[in-house]
Amino acid sequence: MFSVDTTKLNALERKVIDDLIAYSKTRPAPRILDAAKICACSASQVSKAIKKAGFSGYKDFMQCLYVGPQPKTAFRAQALDELERLKRVLEDFDMSTVDEFAELIESHEKITLFGYGPSLISAQYFEYKLRFCSNAFVTTAPDEQSAKSMLDRSSLLVIFSTTGQYRSFESLTLEAKKQEADVVVVSEEFNPLLMENCNRYFVLTSHKQSDSLKPYEKTRTVFFIFFEQVIQKILWDKAKE
Repeated sequence: MFSVDTTKLNALERKVIDDLIAYSKTRPAPRILDAAKICACSASQVSKAIKKAGFSGYKDFMQCLYVGPQPKTAFRAQALDELERLKRVLEDFDMSTVDEFAELIESHEKITLFGYGPSLISAQYFEYKLRFCSNAFVTTAPDEQSAKSMLDRSSLLVIFSTTGQYRSFESLTLEAKKQEADVVVVSEEFNPLLMENCNRYFVLTSHKQSDSLKPYEKTRTVFFIFFEQVIQKILWDKAKE
């Protein structure tokens, strides 16, 4: 579990991240000196941008772009059943990520939630829970066009996706950017494409579900675990006021 924060990046640093994501779509991983040439800057500037975004270093960033984040705990090479996988997820659970996400929720007065398929249903559950502990106006958009119509500069758009492979969010995130809304993406599995056009990106686990499952067939259990912890954090913060 980790988060990527591009809100602290300057224009050059954001360009470094975007250029390397674009490069990774069609070409093999470059060495850091080659990455500097791709981004038209120095190797130290590449390294600084990557660390500032939330990665431990250049090697870690390349690992995430081309392979995916490595689990903190080792596990058997064969496919794990879902209960065993969830046990690994809980062992690596990072409450600081919950704190960061809860802080984002608490700092906005207008929140639009969105996802496709089962992720949309998960978002509706989160909306229901948020209404009991947040003073924000919270809505789950039933479709992309509705989500676009809800956005303005005071909005926080939260997109939920297990893999980011079912359908692109590019049109929605570009519209959010145009409306000056804050954009947060929450996914179970890391997908570099989900980093595009968003302010914050939360990755819930490095323990992937089976690749034989289609996106809509994968469980949303990790989402619900995360949701409940966020709700508890918000309730705890309100109790201290």
